[in-house]
Amino acid sequence: MTPAPNDELQQLRAQIAAVAARLVAQDGADYGVAKRKAASQVLGDQMPASNLLPDNAEVEEEVRRYQALFQGDSQPARLQRLRTIALQVMDALGDFKPYLTGPVLNGTAGEHDDIRLQLFADSAKDVQIFLLDKKVDIDISETPHFKGARFDPVETVSFLWHKEGVHAEVYGLDDLRGALKPRADGRAQRADAGALRALMEQVAPETDTGAFRAPHQRRPRESGDPY
Repeated sequence: MTPAPNDELQQLRAQIAAVAARLVAQDGADYGVAKRKAASQVLGDQMPASNLLPDNAEVEEEVRRYQALFQGDSQPARLQRLRTIALQVMDALGDFKPYLTGPVLNGTAGEHDDIRLQLFADSAKDVQIFLLDKKVDIDISETPHFKGARFDPVETVSFLWHKEGVHAEVYGLDDLRGALKPRADGRAQRADAGALRALMEQVAPETDTGAFRAPHQRRPRESGDPY
């Protein structure tokens, strides 16, 4: 029996998502880059239709499956380390209303991932001055606004904390409105320090799937800590 066209499309879409997930988990590829490379591997020179490429949520689920199958002996500990360091940084930057986002929050962080924060402050200069006063070397770049292309890019301050990369996007205080809405699948897009602590307390490292859902949010520094 010949598969229905829609079934064939879904199979190709799932195959592309699985290949993209491997590129993300193994090489630390960006989701967009991973999907394009995966489509090329699966389809060859054929130009993929717009409805053939999986969305980020589909790729993320495949990343979880890949990590459970092939990185179960290392990924949970790596995730726990990044969350621990993220919490330290968030405590230190508490005056700037820090929120954790990205793979460290959603539980798919691996060896290639850095910590991604979003700060909400009166001025990005205040964040720069704070870090420089603490003798922290920083790099400045820009990141697209999470609200979309209609908004100007925001300044991003990058630095190392205990040899782990941290990228802190700096938004205005007004941007915090509506920023805490969950994703369509119910998982939180951002978490403050209290929510991250709650997540780390309720999920053991060896069983962590990273499935932090918004309804469950509840609103010592190490030696050598530069703050």
